[in-house]
Amino acid sequence: MLIAECFHLLSVIVLEKLPQMIRKELKTMFSMNDLKKTRLAQELIAGIKIETKSEAKLEAKLEVIPKLLKKGFSVQKIAEI
Repeated sequence: MLIAECFHLLSVIVLEKLPQMIRKELKTMFSMNDLKKTRLAQELIAGIKIETKSEAKLEAKLEVIPKLLKKGFSVQKIAEI
């Protein structure tokens, strides 16, 4: 979903820079694959992947911590893990 939003942002930027062209003309000029090949798109995609992985790791930790506390692990021991 974030990738689609980023590409929407890119299209808005292009429309602002090329106001004389209509959206249909721009879509003809630049396919989604063309946009995905740009350095900006690659950087955005890489950043989104990193954020997604970090969020997934955090969610996993937040799910495990209450279970470890119920099993009798100390806060210090959980922090070491």
